[in-house]
Amino acid sequence: MNKNLAPTLFSSMLCSLMLASSPVVQAATAEQAKEIVAIKAGRLLDVESGKVLRDQLIVIEGERIIAISPIASTPVPASAKLIDLSKSTVLPGLIDAHTHLTSNPHLHGYSSLGTSTIRSALYGVRAARDTLRAGFTTVRDVGSEGFSDVALRDAINDGDFPGPRIMAAGYAIGIKGGHCDNNLLPPDYNDTGKGVADGPWAARTKVREMAKYGADVIKICATGGVLSKGDSPGAQQYTLEEMQAIVQEAHKLGRKVAAHAHGASGIADAIRAGVDSVEHSSLIDEEGIKLAKEHGTWLVMDIYNDDYILGEGEKAGFLPESLAKEKEIGQKQRDNFRAALQGGARMAFGSDAGVYPHGDNGKQFYYMVKYGMTPMQAIQAATISAADLLGLKEKIGSIKVGKFADIIAVDADPLADVTSLTKVNFVMKSGKVYKSFF
Repeated sequence: MNKNLAPTLFSSMLCSLMLASSPVVQAATAEQAKEIVAIKAGRLLDVESGKVLRDQLIVIEGERIIAISPIASTPVPASAKLIDLSKSTVLPGLIDAHTHLTSNPHLHGYSSLGTSTIRSALYGVRAARDTLRAGFTTVRDVGSEGFSDVALRDAINDGDFPGPRIMAAGYAIGIKGGHCDNNLLPPDYNDTGKGVADGPWAARTKVREMAKYGADVIKICATGGVLSKGDSPGAQQYTLEEMQAIVQEAHKLGRKVAAHAHGASGIADAIRAGVDSVEHSSLIDEEGIKLAKEHGTWLVMDIYNDDYILGEGEKAGFLPESLAKEKEIGQKQRDNFRAALQGGARMAFGSDAGVYPHGDNGKQFYYMVKYGMTPMQAIQAATISAADLLGLKEKIGSIKVGKFADIIAVDADPLADVTSLTKVNFVMKSGKVYKSFF
């Protein structure tokens, strides 16, 4: 090399490296790297208007939708990758507001005691994949051991493996000996669940702990449960004072509160305390429905999993008392779903996946229609309504310009046959295709 040229060449290389590391240059390079994708949608469900749009062209740049217009009047951008869904029904990615991704549905009751937190998290990897491929691009995970749902969320966000967008709760918070405690072991073990907190200030501290370790939402147990040992689903557990302290602390920290509640008094007090959603709501009465409507509280009622619990529960290790409880309240919950709908309560889709196999989330649509919703209302519950509940309505829940490109497709018309949503053939999340059978 000519020695006279060496300093010049070195300076040129240094300058190039400095420019490449410049935030301005990096931003420009990232912008140039955004892929343009165009989707031809034969039938596009506009869940905001409740209408079906025919022959639409959806243009996506990177993660977001940048244009939607009739195919007849819009040329496909020359640089776009074309996805032809002209023979399909296209709709927003679905949202399940009540899941437990790190729970194995085949290991309940005493059979669950041999599962470590690490093994649960690894199981969650498969569950997340199956959930996404079923068309659910966003979920709210309402209670996992060891903050495994938080770790799962972060790994998916980092691109380590595929899965839905997750709003995580960490540990569910509840009273000692209640639904959110572990009551399977004898006193010799002195085992208490990590989410247990008794009294208003202890409950406030537990909310702060959940927020510290990454929870997006706070889950509490206002009443007993079906799958817990030694309690009654209808019995109230947290007091109004305790729930008020939890809600006040959570809202102060920018977190919403989801309350597990089966019994009427626990539901009513949870709503009075200001929770954002009531989960299950199995034994809700007229007062509870009226309060939910007055307060704008969302009801998230899991009315499919009764089939799995009663059909597969014994084989999956459900406790005999849990099977008895489900036989007692399962049908009542479905009947009260209809009553709450007729009473004008706000309702969002939540299935309690993890009680039954992950990926079967869409089976709940059939029961939502059977017990009073139109197919469009059921789809709206799993799109714009659930997005509103999660505080993400400006980002997801409908196919609109500026929102994330969370898009799914099915062969049939789900407004004619809502069970077609169990056969999703195309899944896109944030502009990336994760499943395509076309």
